[in-house]
Amino acid sequence: MALLRLFRKHDPGSLSNESLIRRAVSLVTDSTGTLLSQTTYALIDALTEYTTAVYTLVSLYQKYTHLLGKMNSKEEDAVWQVIIGARVEMTSKQQEYLKLESRWMTALRLSEMAAEAAYQSGADQASVSTHNHIQLVKTQVHEARQLSQKAETQLAEAQTEELLKLKEEEPLLATTQQAVREETETEEAYLRED
Repeated sequence: MALLRLFRKHDPGSLSNESLIRRAVSLVTDSTGTLLSQTTYALIDALTEYTTAVYTLVSLYQKYTHLLGKMNSKEEDAVWQVIIGARVEMTSKQQEYLKLESRWMTALRLSEMAAEAAYQSGADQASVSTHNHIQLVKTQVHEARQLSQKAETQLAEAQTEELLKLKEEEPLLATTQQAVREETETEEAYLRED
């Protein structure tokens, strides 16, 4: 109480209700801005890791597609184990970024509410600064999302290419298997004759 009286002696206008509200709102916009920055960095980092995992899977699918028909079943199984591991990794990274995206959305809403409170309280500078910060982080996250969507498109294309190649290989594989069966049957018939 004595401290409050001391402040009022020096600058009575600095402790008016309006002044105290503007200061409090400025603290809130600073805090929500910090939260938004941290969640933005975490989200962009997680999106980048997810995008990298998607591109790893794209590369594996492309290599697998290129090697179709040139591998024996053991080699093919080994490649599929690597692909499955990469898929698990990609899914894990996707879950991580989705969790962070939820936190980021909460931080975004808090910042938007803080900006509105600042505007209504007459803390125009805090309001404008918070709105600018919100626009900046939205742009950054949008760019990171676009990169991940581009990777997802390439993954879908690589998977489609693999399926098409498999369909091309099926008749060839069936013909090869038929030839092997016929050769085996011929050898068995020949051996029976002996």
